[in-house]
Amino acid sequence: MPAADGPAPRLLDRVRERLRRLGRAKRTEEAYVGWIRRFILANGKRHPDTMGAPEVEAFLTRLAAHDEVSPSTQNQALAALLFLYREVLGRELPWMDDIQRAKRPRRLPCVLSEEEVAVLLARMEGRYWLMAALLYGTGMRLMECVRLRVKDVDLTRNEIVVREGKGGKDRRTILPQSLRAPLVAQVDEARRIHARDFEAGYGEVWLPHALARKHPAAAREIGWQYLFPAPRRSVDPRGGAMRRHHVDEKGLQRAVKAACRQAGLDKPASCHTLRHSFATHLLEAGHHIRTVQELLGHKDVATTQIYTHVLGRGASAVRSPLDRRRASGT
Repeated sequence: MPAADGPAPRLLDRVRERLRRLGRAKRTEEAYVGWIRRFILANGKRHPDTMGAPEVEAFLTRLAAHDEVSPSTQNQALAALLFLYREVLGRELPWMDDIQRAKRPRRLPCVLSEEEVAVLLARMEGRYWLMAALLYGTGMRLMECVRLRVKDVDLTRNEIVVREGKGGKDRRTILPQSLRAPLVAQVDEARRIHARDFEAGYGEVWLPHALARKHPAAAREIGWQYLFPAPRRSVDPRGGAMRRHHVDEKGLQRAVKAACRQAGLDKPASCHTLRHSFATHLLEAGHHIRTVQELLGHKDVATTQIYTHVLGRGASAVRSPLDRRRASGT
């Protein structure tokens, strides 16, 4: 209904405004708005305020039963709809026990050997080589690496600070000594790019949450600049400001895939495979699983235990009875 001072904001605009007020990431905003739009279209363009738990249950069940989405996809859709009703419409939905949950298949992660990692990295160069080496050498996730700021590289303590990782948690991970010199060079490159932007009248970077309001000068400080800046400045879609964002993660993904093909690796390796390999190789070297859990940022050690199933101490360390029979000559 139009208000006295003008038309009321559209529902999806209200969702975006609330997400931005709470400091949610742009990716979260895009995903939530997409699911809410899909929910509305699936119900004949009815306004969500005229619907409730039954329609949400039916929508999520259809995702699992008909569309066969993954558990993480269904959970994301559920989170988006719960956000809509709780944060935007001010309604609490009762717990929906009748939702058919998507089945979570138990699969072992793809892991490269140390030799395969070396062959893969040898097929890469420049910035993408350094980023891929960081994924393997630190165990970071793809976006955690892409979003690194200059101040997150602690050369004194030989640590890398991962800020707002999965679940919004900060953590520290190791800084590989073999990458110290390339990281120093990358910091210098980020400084040069920032200096050119500053001279051109720009030099600001996006700041999280309310930091931009509390410390407006921080956006121009070198410490807050991205370690891997984008080649060109771009317009921030949320505010219209001209800034230099971080490098596009798709470029690194394509570079890793291309290196896999050139190296002749048959495994379906990706950027996340380097994180899996980091964890597995640490456990193979005898490091405690709790240490690996902290470095990876896992909330539960049970998540880290999946890597114990791909160690040499597992099925591959058991001798088949057929081999014992042949060895005995019987």
